[in-house]
Amino acid sequence: MRSLLPFLYLFSVWTKGARAADPTLPFMEYLDQNHLVCLKWGFDNPQGNITFKLVVNTTGWVGFGFSPNGGMKGSDMVIGGVGPSGIYFTDGYATGNSKPLVDEQQSYTLLSMTESDGQTIMTFWRSIQSCDRQDFHITDKPIKLIYAYGITDEIAYHGDRTGTKEVNLLNYKPRTTSTKLNYLNATVDNITIPQSRTYYHCKVMQFPNLKTKHHIYQIEPVIENDDMVHHMLLHRCPTFVTKPYDKPCFMGDMGDACFGVVAAWGVGAGAYDLPENVGIPVGGEDTFYRLEIHYNNQNSKADRTDSSGMKLHYTAQLRQHDAGILTTGMLPLEHIHYHIPPKATQFHTYGVCNTTLFSQLLNPVPELQVFAMILHTHLAGRKVRVGHYRNGEQIDFLGLDENFNFEFQQVISLGNIKTIKQSDEIAVECTYSTTNRTNVTMMGLATTDEMCLAFLFYYPAIKINTCVSHPNTSMSKDKNDIAAQESLLKTLPQIQYISDDNRNSSFNLYGTVREMMKTPTDTCENKNAASRRSTSWIMNPAGIMLLLLWIAMM
Repeated sequence: MRSLLPFLYLFSVWTKGARAADPTLPFMEYLDQNHLVCLKWGFDNPQGNITFKLVVNTTGWVGFGFSPNGGMKGSDMVIGGVGPSGIYFTDGYATGNSKPLVDEQQSYTLLSMTESDGQTIMTFWRSIQSCDRQDFHITDKPIKLIYAYGITDEIAYHGDRTGTKEVNLLNYKPRTTSTKLNYLNATVDNITIPQSRTYYHCKVMQFPNLKTKHHIYQIEPVIENDDMVHHMLLHRCPTFVTKPYDKPCFMGDMGDACFGVVAAWGVGAGAYDLPENVGIPVGGEDTFYRLEIHYNNQNSKADRTDSSGMKLHYTAQLRQHDAGILTTGMLPLEHIHYHIPPKATQFHTYGVCNTTLFSQLLNPVPELQVFAMILHTHLAGRKVRVGHYRNGEQIDFLGLDENFNFEFQQVISLGNIKTIKQSDEIAVECTYSTTNRTNVTMMGLATTDEMCLAFLFYYPAIKINTCVSHPNTSMSKDKNDIAAQESLLKTLPQIQYISDDNRNSSFNLYGTVREMMKTPTDTCENKNAASRRSTSWIMNPAGIMLLLLWIAMM
């Protein structure tokens, strides 16, 4: 017995620390802005098991799951809690915006469920490669996680106690948060939003306190009217922009030349933390910046004011790499003729970027390391794919969203770095559905118009900020047949355009849309769950206790 005591003491110390730090669940994300819903997770290998711990500030039911597009329909969810009759836990799937149905095969295993100090803590595991058709297949790509919870154990409508966050579970990159609270306020001040459906407001401003270069490490949205603010972009201005203003965008002002994206936010997104080795440069020689806010006033409400924008958390301790944001996709100019026909189930558009053009504005051109992106379309968008080509052949997808949702346009962390070499090509493909429209859809700024863009977050930052294209539609006429129209727009020569931070630009009239490979399909190896579980390094306290007892008796 005496030989056992040291082991029990060490076990006691270890378990107290584990409850605080969860060393077996090394990854953590808050799924909501108010830090009321915390998710921790860990896994043994990408073909094995994954364990989750969901901590929610409620004493009611809690739900967590995976969604194809950020909504309830098609989602794979678990719901559990501690009720008057004890613990309950169910694996379900949703066929619509309603309570999930019970899954025929219960693929999730509950490890523990506790309720104390106003919190419900649910810990469970499942196979990463589930072969159940009602389960979501977890891959090394970013996944839309959804949550909901109630204030009682009656599983009913959750109201606003729900949300979505896109996370790369298997390629997660932990981040460190600075304890300093220095931030720049890039916000508008009590502006009046017109009754029109679409309104763009621009504010050109200075950040006079930053006389030397600093690094932005977190982009935090400040949203006053979440039913209207659709997206926000902070642009770096060329040196010839020297005066501030605060007014509608694109009125022929000098600030219209500010197009180097410094920070971006899309509807449905929360704060974004950059990887710990990169920061977005701000200050120093860069003096003026333009905040652009797109308001989607879909109900044409009057007399609404707004003070939205972004908090840019920064540090004087420069990180290893300067980060940049490269705008790719289709050139979104309203006056260029481009029609998406009505009644189309799937209509594809393309924008290309050939990096050989970079050498016309920059020499030498470094390899660009892409670590995150924002994919952007409007209401008709259904899919966005970003192809990566080398020597004329596609080698990868930089980004994929096969279930694009207009209401969830977040920064997507790729997990694995994707390297763009000089002379590589990028193609952004957007798929639209216009089955409910009777008129053609234009490419333009309005919410009812369309865009097709991918904002690539990369390092090291270069001065080139835009690489987009548009088919030479002066050589075409609209076709009556939808397939013929799509084919024509794809085969026309692409007018390619690049520009840098000082509005130096270059054109090429002979860009090509190359064939894009099919999206890789998920494969599933149907192995015995119990045998997989036995290989996991995630052990519960009971298992550790038995192990220690066995060691002590040796």
